[in-house]
Amino acid sequence: MSAPVAEALGGLPGADSAWRTLHAGASDRYRAAGRFAWHFARGKLGRDPVFRGLVERGELGRGARVVDIGCGQGLMACLLQACADLATAGRWPAQWPAPGAAACGYHGIELMPRDVERARRATAGLAIAPTFECIDMCRAVLPPCELVVILDVLHYVDHAAQSAVLTRVRDALLQGRPGLPRRLLLRVGDAESRRGFAVSQWVDRAVTLVRGHRVPPTWGRPLKAWVALLRELGFEVQAVPMSRGTPFANVLLVADVVGQA
Repeated sequence: MSAPVAEALGGLPGADSAWRTLHAGASDRYRAAGRFAWHFARGKLGRDPVFRGLVERGELGRGARVVDIGCGQGLMACLLQACADLATAGRWPAQWPAPGAAACGYHGIELMPRDVERARRATAGLAIAPTFECIDMCRAVLPPCELVVILDVLHYVDHAAQSAVLTRVRDALLQGRPGLPRRLLLRVGDAESRRGFAVSQWVDRAVTLVRGHRVPPTWGRPLKAWVALLRELGFEVQAVPMSRGTPFANVLLVADVVGQA
């Protein structure tokens, strides 16, 4: 039986229908944070393939304590809550990996005060009780955790600082609870793909200006250099294309701590 037929007969929703529910559930929370926050959430969740990609891969939840570095206005916290709500309602689509336990904590780290304020307003009252810290990621003390998410922000600091941040990420994951995967989800641009990387950098700068922030310099790396760096730090790495439907050269690096219990 096809997914649309099963849904029409009262079965589990299809993947597209489920994603529409998640998209609405996550983005509608930003109405409390103002029109800009709501429109930005709808656009980012709807157009950036990484959010649905993480859900479809089964990367979110798993009972993990989540640290989101460069969290912006906290989209990941709202998506985590929407996933938990959908699963609790028994409406998780059969096409996706089982959601497992809901995230048991979320800590967002963000440099921009206006984004942190939007995040706090939108996520007030969420069951996962997210916390946010307005601080430079290079100075933040990372709490013990089982999942770290860094999407499109590490290139804003130089190569030495990138290595230092990733070293502290590894150390925080090593302090995570035994028995759970301890994983880094790092999305980067592949500087070796010159056209796609250039387009992504241009759009990145435009979005930064729209959000009311200055545009800092960037330090990209070829994909193979990112993978080599993570392996040197003790991660096992899988590279997953994550720019579907866009002209970018973005790749999701799924990196597990080697030797975890």
